[in-house]
Order: sequence, then C-alpha cells, then structure tokens
Amino acid sequence: MTRVQNDTASRLVAELKAGRLTPESLSQGLAEIAAGGRRQDLLFLQARSTGLTAGLVGMALLEDGELAEGPFDPDDWPYRNVLEAIRDGWRVISFPSKAPLVPDDDLCGLGFEFVLERWR
Repeated sequence: MTRVQNDTASRLVAELKAGRLTPESLSQGLAEIAAGGRRQDLLFLQARSTGLTAGLVGMALLEDGELAEGPFDPDDWPYRNVLEAIRDGWRVISFPSKAPLVPDDDLCGLGFEFVLERWR
C-alpha cells in the first residue's frame, strides 16, 4: 500500500473507533484506497477538426473535483491543440465522433471534442 492509502486506512480506523464513521465516509475512503490516493483530472478540448494539431475553439477543465471553463481569451489557454496537451502528459480517453462531419467553414457549436485525463 502507498502512504496515501495507509493514511486513508488509518483515518477510517480512527473514525470507526471514535464512532464517527458513516457509510458515506467509508465509501469515499475505500474509493480513495482503490484509486491509490490519486485524483483524476479531465480536460475537454473542442477542436476545429478531428486532427490532433487542429486549432482549438473551446476548452474546459475538471481539476480537483471542480469544473472550470478555460480563460476567456484563447491566447491564455494552456494549449493550442490536442497534441500539445498530450506532450504535457494528458492522455486521450475519448476521440470525437467523425459522423456527421461538416466543412470547417460551416462549423457550428463547440467543434470536435477530445476528452483527456491525467492522474495525480
């Protein structure tokens, strides 16, 4: 077991001895132990096409359980395309659907969404 897993198990035992262990805290603690104490972050990138180097038209980030849209100004986004995010350690877990495809000049909505993850 990792240090985080041991700390979580110790916390659960202490809560049990103190009579404060609830079904919710037990479930959460067991999930933390199963995940090795790591957290999953998700990065949602909307691109102009299905290509990894296509320019981005939108982004959102789920980090530490908090969902946040990226900065309003695209110049302030951490990545210019999906490939940059991959090179920074993000893993693609969902590629955009290719059907139905529309021409770039007819693009509406948020574009082609890639979902990436990282574990910390």
